[in-house]
Amino acid sequence: MNILIAPNTFKNSLDAQSVAEAIALGLQQSNLDCQCQLFPVGDGGDGTGDLLIKHLHGAIINVNVHDALGREITASLGLVDNSRTAVIEMANASGIRLLEPSELNPMQANTVGTGELIKAALDKGANKIIIGMGGSATVDGGIGILSALGVSFLDAEGNLLQPTPAELEAMESVDLSGLDKRVLACEIDILCDVDNKLLGNEGAAAVFGPQKGAAPNDVIKLDAMLSKLAAIALQQTGKDMTTIKHSGTAGGAAAGLYAFLNANLVSGANSFLELTGFNDALQNTDLVITGEGSIDEQTLQGKAPAAVAALAKKKNIKVIGLAGKVPLAHSTALNQYFDILYSINKEPTDLATALKNTRDNLIRTAKEIGDSLVVN
Repeated sequence: MNILIAPNTFKNSLDAQSVAEAIALGLQQSNLDCQCQLFPVGDGGDGTGDLLIKHLHGAIINVNVHDALGREITASLGLVDNSRTAVIEMANASGIRLLEPSELNPMQANTVGTGELIKAALDKGANKIIIGMGGSATVDGGIGILSALGVSFLDAEGNLLQPTPAELEAMESVDLSGLDKRVLACEIDILCDVDNKLLGNEGAAAVFGPQKGAAPNDVIKLDAMLSKLAAIALQQTGKDMTTIKHSGTAGGAAAGLYAFLNANLVSGANSFLELTGFNDALQNTDLVITGEGSIDEQTLQGKAPAAVAALAKKKNIKVIGLAGKVPLAHSTALNQYFDILYSINKEPTDLATALKNTRDNLIRTAKEIGDSLVVN
């Protein structure tokens, strides 16, 4: 049996490559005679850019940049297609994983480091830039990225403001005259893993701000800053940041790049699978195993396992989904994508224990699946 193993990351536990390896090991320990092809996937979330670089055999370039709080660090980007295309993982420069929990402060954090990666890609001659925006520590609407590329943010008196949400409460205009013109000649694709709009109760500040350290009063201020930025963008560019799908991605950074850099906001999962030739990998496949930390009906809103399953189903290939948590009740919607859903946790347990045991539980579950396939 030819099995394609195509999981997403199990958040806060194992990256997608490690998940795929654990599943393959479990299958190899079973009595099933099978050949496993590992094809870890992403949907724009943290790790997607790095996975793309590996799939596309890109060259890694290290760059001195600044993290979300302005400290100097070294981050990497990938160059593929004879250096014509740059692949950037936002979390490598502006990621929440680079900060201690006590340091989280989205009123002061910005995306300058990601802008510095974009500038480095331009210096290398790239004319297309692909950005995976998951895992950022910021809710800045992309002001840091824009600042690194030469954009200035001004108050009512024309004074230059620092590119942080706290400073930009006083913002009245955006000066684009210093923008690096090379970026406007680039095609920029932002791989988005959420559908959230920019503003409101389901927007970037309200939904993602608290995860990044925002207190309730900060959420109100962040939403107001993003609203002001959107109003200025509409006036100066004619583009409405507030209505476009995916605009809440990465604390609204996707929206800022859409308005000021003409970036394309695309489904991260579908774009990832297209870029990496996933359809070709399905050839001669008898079974697909995918998964991520939790699978429920929200998974169908652009997450990688659903995208994997949709393509497999078009070829009438059976799909098994693995997750730490799956619905107990029958779901007609999920059953259209997944033939079987397995929770890798055999019995109720606390989250910390479940995360710690993810690898062992994946191996055990995959072995059980392999043995069951022999019986059937």
